[in-house]
Amino acid sequence: MVFLGIHGILAPYYFAYEVDLMNQVFINKEPVELYKILKFEGLRASGAEAKAAIADGQVKLNGEFETQKRKQIVAGDVIEFEGESYQVQLEG
Repeated sequence: MVFLGIHGILAPYYFAYEVDLMNQVFINKEPVELYKILKFEGLRASGAEAKAAIADGQVKLNGEFETQKRKQIVAGDVIEFEGESYQVQLEG
């Protein structure tokens, strides 16, 4: 709560906003297979674990559940996994 003084009167103003702190994932070529992003970003310890997480429906791509382990990812795509969002960007 923030109080602003107006002619000697304190008036409360409430400020509510959502901060979007999306993680950035940089790739040096496109496309890249979805499971590789989970693996190389350290979200899963191995490619097999990344593939299992995708097959189990734990990953969203651009707001939709994605179960294709080798789905081709390009710059601009947004991956959601374990409550975090990751925006893919092309290096360069």
